[in-house]
Amino acid sequence: MSVHAVVLAAGKGTRMKSNLYKVMHPVCGKPMIEHVVDLLEDMALSHLVVVIGHGAEAVKEHLGARVEYAFQPEQLGTAHAVSMSSPILQDKEGVTIVLNGDTPLVRKETLQKLVLHHLSKQAAATVLTSIVDDPTGYGRIIRDENGDVRKIVEEKDATLGQKKVCEISTGIFCFDNQKLFQSLPQIKNDNAQGEYYLPDVIAILQEQSYTVSACICEDPDEGTGVNDRLQLAHTEKLLRKRINEGHMRNGVTIIDPATTYIEADVQIGQDSVIYPGSFLCGNTRIAEGCRIGPHVHLTDCQVDQGVNLSFSTVAGSAIHAQASVGPYAYIRPGSDVGVGAKVGDFVELKNTRLGDYSKVSHLSYLGDSEVGSHVNIGCGTISVNDDGTTKQKTTIEDHSFIGCNVNLIAPVTVGAGAYVAAGSTITDHVPSKALAIARERQVNKENYRKKVEMT
Repeated sequence: MSVHAVVLAAGKGTRMKSNLYKVMHPVCGKPMIEHVVDLLEDMALSHLVVVIGHGAEAVKEHLGARVEYAFQPEQLGTAHAVSMSSPILQDKEGVTIVLNGDTPLVRKETLQKLVLHHLSKQAAATVLTSIVDDPTGYGRIIRDENGDVRKIVEEKDATLGQKKVCEISTGIFCFDNQKLFQSLPQIKNDNAQGEYYLPDVIAILQEQSYTVSACICEDPDEGTGVNDRLQLAHTEKLLRKRINEGHMRNGVTIIDPATTYIEADVQIGQDSVIYPGSFLCGNTRIAEGCRIGPHVHLTDCQVDQGVNLSFSTVAGSAIHAQASVGPYAYIRPGSDVGVGAKVGDFVELKNTRLGDYSKVSHLSYLGDSEVGSHVNIGCGTISVNDDGTTKQKTTIEDHSFIGCNVNLIAPVTVGAGAYVAAGSTITDHVPSKALAIARERQVNKENYRKKVEMT
């Protein structure tokens, strides 16, 4: 049985009051539309069609060739949007899932359950429904004596009795594909909005004596759509809670889930501990036994086993096993902190490799630098990497010792086992095992203070 999907993503999203296309607004680190596409890709569909309209280029640029596209030039309703995929799907066998691109909380398991239910009932259409405490504003599911769906009644059209029904439509459907596309041309737009509504397919199929079923979703939040910034924040909160709970079930300790922000694609190994105020973003990968936080911000980072990070920001970099970073370190993209290395307080690295068991303990800047293993970088060391035109490289080889308040004027190399005296400004290469001193000789002027006071 072939399974297809149509994702409706053509709406303008005017209530978002944004220049950003609605489905491109991020939730837990990636656009809403990407959450939906990711889970559908995992279902190995025959066709995955995204219907785009306003802001189409933004969606196409982000998703690329992962999906097929249908274009809806005018927003004339959900049925009209689905009909735009006719050139791709109308002659196909199988079933088609239809859902909105602003529903990032829906789960793959729920959609699989929907398809299996649809097939088991041999239905022409199946509605994914939820049971809620307060159904106000939602379409009510009215069932017949056999438990099949008789109709979906919108709030404004419901009687007092129907308004008491707590089973609502999530707006997610599964259809027999050919019956869907045979029904779409029969839908009329004789309503206040002058639009063509997809739920009208239900009545058309029932008139032809086809079965219309309903599959209840256990988690009512899965059908939540996002139409404004309030709903965006609410959805972010719900998804973040789900993400944190998933990590904790997999053996990660999160001290305070309410103040820990982990994006959707982050991976964390067992027995790692995440402390409050931490933001773990992008494609960050954290191995087992790490201590992250408090107040750490990681973006697109590789963090190996047993690393300790506190009160620091790291982006686009790798921190290897047993290394220590922070507090108050800033590691910028392209950096690599070696096994057992230490990056201490108020240290900044940029595009720098710090070798195994090397230390930059405090108040230093290393940019565009290659630092070997077992190197000690003293307090206040600066690699002067910008000559005004290009970035130049500083190399410090294994077992070297760099004293406090040293300026390394790149391009420059400090050889293996060399020493650089505190307070030096190094402009020439330092040979291996040499001692480099580059500072003025101290001069003491007797009675200087007395002479100043007399003038």
